[in-house]
Amino acid sequence: MSRRRDTIEAGYFDALYSADPDPWRFRTSAYEHDKYRATIEALDRPRYAAALEVGCAIGVLTRQLAARCDRLLAIDGSSVALAQAQRDCAALAHVDFACRMVPAGFPSGRYDLIVLSEVLYYLTAADLEAVAQRCCDALQPGGTIVLCHWLGETDYPLTGDQATDGFAATALRRSLVRERLAGEVYRLERFRAP
Repeated sequence: MSRRRDTIEAGYFDALYSADPDPWRFRTSAYEHDKYRATIEALDRPRYAAALEVGCAIGVLTRQLAARCDRLLAIDGSSVALAQAQRDCAALAHVDFACRMVPAGFPSGRYDLIVLSEVLYYLTAADLEAVAQRCCDALQPGGTIVLCHWLGETDYPLTGDQATDGFAATALRRSLVRERLAGEVYRLERFRAP
């Protein structure tokens, strides 16, 4: 299977969500439910003051993260997906949403938790490095980054392994501590700032 050469643009995701409000079955698939459970279990504190979720899609994981955060900013490049997430999370006053594509739209601010779930393999290697740099810059001392990426075959610019290892290379250069938590169907890793 040939891989895309460029970072996948917002229009790709808008078309998917316009054709099917839940194209990856975030709400119903056993894989997604297991991945969400494992991601929440990977959180190393009972509560976070300020969190960032990059690639929130329709907000299924967002709702679970919100239970552990005082403030949560959830971003996604698809305005169609984001509209669903905002509706589903309307009662969560401490959650804010923004339509942004990374790396160019990476938000300002500092966070003690950053979650990137199934988003980094849509980027080119250069854009991945830029996102990893921005995450490291935005992470509070002692903060946590959690990555989770599917390991199956796609036509995305990067594989799940390439995305995770590429991010890790930048994080390790910035002295973050890496912990591998799962790696058969998806890669789940945690990085901690000193």
